[in-house]
Amino acid sequence: VPDGEPTLDINLGQEIKLIKSLGIKIAVITNSSLIDKKIVQENLTEADLISFKIDSVEEEIWRKVDRPNRNLSLKDILNSMLKFKEIFTVEIITETMLVKDINDNNQHIRKVADFLGQLKPSRAYLSIPIRPPAENRVQSPSEEVINQDYHIFKEKVDQVECLIGYEGNAFAFTGEVEEDILSTTSVHPMREDALKDFLRRANSDWLVIERLIKQGKLVESEYEGHKFYIRKLLKQ
Repeated sequence: VPDGEPTLDINLGQEIKLIKSLGIKIAVITNSSLIDKKIVQENLTEADLISFKIDSVEEEIWRKVDRPNRNLSLKDILNSMLKFKEIFTVEIITETMLVKDINDNNQHIRKVADFLGQLKPSRAYLSIPIRPPAENRVQSPSEEVINQDYHIFKEKVDQVECLIGYEGNAFAFTGEVEEDILSTTSVHPMREDALKDFLRRANSDWLVIERLIKQGKLVESEYEGHKFYIRKLLKQ
């Protein structure tokens, strides 16, 4: 379904079957709003991977961030996700969009992380608003907050990645040291010792990091006594 919620398509399951018959693997990215419907669950079982949107586990915050239909219940949605995970074997990943001063504080993120610990997705993504929002009050958190939230998620989920609006070959070593660092730190904050090891293997030195910070491309942040480095966010 172009530019829309795929689970609204009553033929979704059949369409997935037809496409998979061509040898193509299917991922469904859903806002999760209809996961409590039996027909939706049956349709989703035909996919190879499902991405659930989980921006909050608290009704009030969820309504501020996602603006769902007033007849929807977050409790029903979350419970249905857990039941779906128990019954079906489809791979599940999640995405959580962080909005400054709404759902990005540590206390709230720990509650989301606790839920993810129950759901056990193979990977959890943290994203930020990267397109012009409907309201000017919607802003991205700071790099420091993103770094903190990332590590809170890591306490409950083995694989966590950040989606902060950059594209590139994350983790690939291309020989372009600065681009490799910026690509990697747009997905994962890098700890100081890991970054030093990367530079050593690339036959480079810390001057690269100092230059990127001075150019406003990289930001230093701290978490639990360690220094981390994350790519500077694009400003709208």
